[in-house]
Amino acid sequence: MRTTVNLPDPLLRNAKRAASARGLTLSAFLEDAVRIQLTREDTKSAPPFKLHTVRGRLVRPDINLDRISALIVSDDESKFLTK
Repeated sequence: MRTTVNLPDPLLRNAKRAASARGLTLSAFLEDAVRIQLTREDTKSAPPFKLHTVRGRLVRPDINLDRISALIVSDDESKFLTK
């Protein structure tokens, strides 16, 4: 398939020089370069997940963690309840 690609002159000169040094046509060189780029693994993937625990120091057994409303009520009580 034929297409038009705009490359900066210095990049095109370097590509032609590299293709010639490898004994390839410019088209074959660019095809290889695009293929390599498309198969390269994503190096900016998210870092592995690391779970930090508190060894039970902050656990409150009176709160049901399956109910968000219990957490909200507890948070509100700790902020606004006068003792």
